Amino acid sequence: PSGSGSSIARNTIGGRTASMMEATNREEEEELRIQLVHESGLTPQNLPRLVEHNPLIAHECLLVILQHSPESVKNEYLSALVGMDMSLHSMEVVNRLATHNNNNVRGGGTTSASARTTYDGGQGNDSTGEPILHPEYINLFISSCIASCENMPDRHAQNRLVRLVCVFIQSLLKNNIVNVDDIYFEVQAFCIEFSRIREAASLFKLLKTSNPSVAIGGSS
Repeated sequence: PSGSGSSIARNTIGGRTASMMEATNREEEEELRIQLVHESGLTPQNLPRLVEHNPLIAHECLLVILQHSPESVKNEYLSALVGMDMSLHSMEVVNRLATHNNNNVRGGGTTSASARTTYDGGQGNDSTGEPILHPEYINLFISSCIASCENMPDRHAQNRLVRLVCVFIQSLLKNNIVNVDDIYFEVQAFCIEFSRIREAASLFKLLKTSNPSVAIGGSS
């Protein structure tokens, strides 16, 4: 019995030690990510260029900034993101951010106190379970995408952009990323304008089924 008790104790201590080491490694990795972004020279002004050339790296950098920066810094980068010319890469970055929650910190653990210090010396928002990308910015980006489609002079390029935007908005709606009430009328008008395109017709149907009460009220 004493031998089995010692074995259980060793296993318990060993498990706790392994967990502590894993947590320490996650904290060190998070601190390294913050340092790398700080030293990268990334600014709101050159963010659009990074998004176009390497959307995956842009997404990782924005995750660090949005998780560990004060609101003023976050707003500068998000404004630059939603204000850039619409493209497949910009939609990819926004979609990745929109589906990411603060509790999805790399490694699945909590962030250390030192890692929560922002790369510019401020204190970031370390809340968990909240969307990392505020719906306001998603709605602004949707509006920007719609405007880009409407202002595209080339018919072939316009059709391609409309298809991309429709698939993008459908994904947001199906994953409950955006509130259909916030975008209903703007997206409805967009779908009607480009009803010749199959993806726009599909989005129109999804819009109606997502909020039938608005659809009924709008048709009366």
